[in-house]
Amino acid sequence: MARAARRPRIRIKFTLAIYFYIFQIMKSNDAIKSLAALAQEWRLAIFRMLVKRGPEGYTPTQLGEKLSVAAPTLSFHLKELQRAGLLDVRRDGRFLYYRANFSHMNQLIGFLTENCCVLADRACDPECAPASTGVSNSKRQRA
Repeated sequence: MARAARRPRIRIKFTLAIYFYIFQIMKSNDAIKSLAALAQEWRLAIFRMLVKRGPEGYTPTQLGEKLSVAAPTLSFHLKELQRAGLLDVRRDGRFLYYRANFSHMNQLIGFLTENCCVLADRACDPECAPASTGVSNSKRQRA
């Protein structure tokens, strides 16, 4: 009987270890999908344009006009960015508005920098801090 009571404890510990290992792999896979989606010139341009626009977003027609991209090509790239979790879509009547998924973007940046300087012998340099844009609010231009 004592032996039967030990087996579930060992299995529980083993299951928890596998669960956390799988969770960590899933996190890496999400980052890989997002970075792979951004590793294409048009998708990067689309995402940057949507980041500039903010939560309002653009319709595909507006994006196509601003970036001079054909509708089928734009549709393909929007679908890839959405599949990677980088875009959200909202419907307003018959119009679709694509916008950057800022929480996913910030999670990706956090994933890339979460272990910054953990193996260093001394404290992090300012180089490890997130980069500032160097543009003040007064100098910003509208897209």
